[in-house]
Amino acid sequence: MLRVAVVGASGYIGGELLRLLLGHPRVTVTVATSSRHAGKRVDGPHPNLRGTTDLTFLDPGRLAAAKDQYDVLFLATPHKETMGRMPEYLSLADQVIDLSGDFRLRDPRVYERHYGVPHTAPELIPGFATGLPEWHRKEIRGSDRISVPGCMATAGVLALRPLSEAGLIHGEVQVDARTGSSGSGVSAGSANLHAERSGAMRIFAPNSHRHQAEITQATGLPVRMTATGVEAVRGVQVLCRVSLTDGADERAVRRAYREAYADEPFVRVVAQKRGLYRLPEPKILSGSNYCDVGFDIDEESRTALVVGALDNLVKGGSGNAVQCLNVRHGWPERLGLEFTGLHPN
Repeated sequence: MLRVAVVGASGYIGGELLRLLLGHPRVTVTVATSSRHAGKRVDGPHPNLRGTTDLTFLDPGRLAAAKDQYDVLFLATPHKETMGRMPEYLSLADQVIDLSGDFRLRDPRVYERHYGVPHTAPELIPGFATGLPEWHRKEIRGSDRISVPGCMATAGVLALRPLSEAGLIHGEVQVDARTGSSGSGVSAGSANLHAERSGAMRIFAPNSHRHQAEITQATGLPVRMTATGVEAVRGVQVLCRVSLTDGADERAVRRAYREAYADEPFVRVVAQKRGLYRLPEPKILSGSNYCDVGFDIDEESRTALVVGALDNLVKGGSGNAVQCLNVRHGWPERLGLEFTGLHPN
């Protein structure tokens, strides 16, 4: 059994990591850290874990003293703070899987532009593999340092990259991303109070959301992105408006998706002519590690609407991290990730 520690385990992403890893047949969760809840039971902030574990939170300051208790560190730690502590984390475990945003972008100047602070450990960036198995499986297999992409970035990249790779898109891509409230984290502040969020569709990033840079980096496409908070708790849906190259038609688009994802366990192509769920819908993906991608083409204008949907806490975060763990250790990728979502939900 592989021993794992979850750092920053009291938040939503940390809770999902615990849920998935506690049910993983080849993993033992030995350490879960939290400053605020140190010494208290894990199932306090995560009541869904009642009866599954007697684990208590460890103060993060004692992580080094417990280094003989784990082999892998999962970091569910804040953006901008993680990079400063990364040398310490790398000294504590054989493998580190980072869910913060600090090692996703390859260019420190792009990081500073989108996060508002200079990168304090740029020399470490090249050592991290991008934690998106569908496009970086080979790198993940050989890496002990993995950086998991952002939730809206994952949906956008999985939706757009097959068409980009096939040369079917030209010009700028407009991305309209919608996300549930859990994407803001457990300490999101007054903007996410129920009284403020209920019934609202709040555009919180009119231009240049930080995940825009990740999509551009992964696809090579110029991207303009808007992000809106919707009333759902879980879920991300990205609507990407693209111009098609000459000769690109529905058959070519569908072929690009099928060739890219034919053997992928967690990406499904959903582009149907009729039905209630004929395009990707995050509601039916809640709790699952699936990302559904789909499209609708306007032949007259030679444009397409490309859609990606996922659960922001699972395929958009913790589930993707567990999938990377499975890839790294040569295990079946579905291990610990078999849940299919609920309908109705």
